[in-house]
Amino acid sequence: MVDEQFEAKLEEGVGRLQDGLGGVLGDPAPRLTGQGRILRTRVRAACFAAGDAVRDLTVDQPLVAVVTAGMAGFALAMAWVRR
Repeated sequence: MVDEQFEAKLEEGVGRLQDGLGGVLGDPAPRLTGQGRILRTRVRAACFAAGDAVRDLTVDQPLVAVVTAGMAGFALAMAWVRR
């Protein structure tokens, strides 16, 4: 997990560098690429945090996790049948 977080931070730094370089040169292409890379790493970090929260919930309260998964499966099945 630490390796993925390190890679995410490194990729965010590269994105910031590209964004700054695009701003200095006045070229929108590297700037947009850099901003996209920054956004992608922030979303990736949020997914890591959500995954950690789900894992902690399953370890701490397995019954709540099973009930929640069952309700989500039921809701998906009902949505699938309505199609």
